[in-house]
Amino acid sequence: MKILNSSHISPFGGLNFVLNEFNTLKIDKILTSHLPLLPKQTKYSWKDILYSFWSIYLCGGDCIEDLAGNFHQHLKNNRFLDVPSPDRILDRFKELSLSKDIFTTPRGTSIHQFSLHRPLNELNIQILKTIGLSKNEKHTLDYDNTLIFNNKADSTKSYKTKKGYCPGVGIIGNQIVFVENRNGNSDAKTLQYETLTRMFTLLEEQHIKIDSFRADGASYQLNIVELVSQNVEKFYLRACMSGALAKVIATIDDWEEVDLGNEIGFRAEIAFTPFIRTLKRSKQLNRLKTYRLVVTKVERDDKQINMFTNEAYLYSAVLTNDYGKTKNEVAQFYNQRGAIEREFDVLKNDFGWNNLPFSRLEQNMVYLMFTAICRNLYHYIITQFSKRFKHLKSNFRIKKFIFRFITIPAKWIKSSRQYKLKIYGDIHFKT
Repeated sequence: MKILNSSHISPFGGLNFVLNEFNTLKIDKILTSHLPLLPKQTKYSWKDILYSFWSIYLCGGDCIEDLAGNFHQHLKNNRFLDVPSPDRILDRFKELSLSKDIFTTPRGTSIHQFSLHRPLNELNIQILKTIGLSKNEKHTLDYDNTLIFNNKADSTKSYKTKKGYCPGVGIIGNQIVFVENRNGNSDAKTLQYETLTRMFTLLEEQHIKIDSFRADGASYQLNIVELVSQNVEKFYLRACMSGALAKVIATIDDWEEVDLGNEIGFRAEIAFTPFIRTLKRSKQLNRLKTYRLVVTKVERDDKQINMFTNEAYLYSAVLTNDYGKTKNEVAQFYNQRGAIEREFDVLKNDFGWNNLPFSRLEQNMVYLMFTAICRNLYHYIITQFSKRFKHLKSNFRIKKFIFRFITIPAKWIKSSRQYKLKIYGDIHFKT
């Protein structure tokens, strides 16, 4: 076999279309206006740093170090950016980090370390507005926490007995609208009222209207129910099982059979006044409010009888102030928040959340924010490109997008005093 040398051809030709789309959206100008001014003598702009960083994940990498070696070799001739070293990117991220905040709880002795980065959350919202997050539309906001297990120098042990972080994330549809990093010992329930207050304040200041709010049982707290009621029209919260809740469920006698897919269950609704014991202790019964409780039950495999209901069933209940939907619609709408778990899977496995580069909570917060922005931009790119290229679909994970679109051999050639992209492949892409 004879081998002929040729001029440099990049295996990531499709990346040029993505970076061109970023320029069309003027992402570089948004970065320049929202991030600190760099020294005049600096070689790399924020555009170079972040376009290069995002290119790692758009080309199939999973950590910053992938930018060295082959990635750097293949990207260095790209007309859209100058590629810095991984160390240069990490240094810039460190410069953006803010001191972590230390909190305590009234009844606890634990120290809770949070990393709150409002400027980067504002940058994220600005980019989301540019790529289609409407200010006029009323949105459904989901909130949840996820555990990122790691052995960083400052990470603490979580309730699952492993060290790591427990960031709180707000999501509208497939778009990450809020991120707040917290250490592993600060579980989802701890200081969630303060976290949600910061999130609602940010969204209100950015004129993002929230119509509905969904969250799991960690948000089933008196002050959070009141906070959410003040900031959204409708909320849907998983009600945690308790003696009081079980006694109310035991009074239901109008169960309706429902098909849950893999099994048959029963569903009913009832008026419920939560947190009575809490308000009695604080002598604030004037704060009592009655809400709608939608309950679904399925038969237990072990046939163990519930001491309050005298039935061998597992119960799941949704507390809501929505009286317009049927009970089945309420349950189905709440269950749609299961998509947030898929988003965590995407962030961890496609956009580097499982490969944190720093040893400190506040520095990793910067990394989490920029990878979340990359995920938002990818959602926009795959949605738009699937309309222009028949081999793409809007629900593709990034790996399939890379194989179908990014890994196309290409090189830049100069012709008639202009640089043109020469594609070596059959790609009919509508520019």
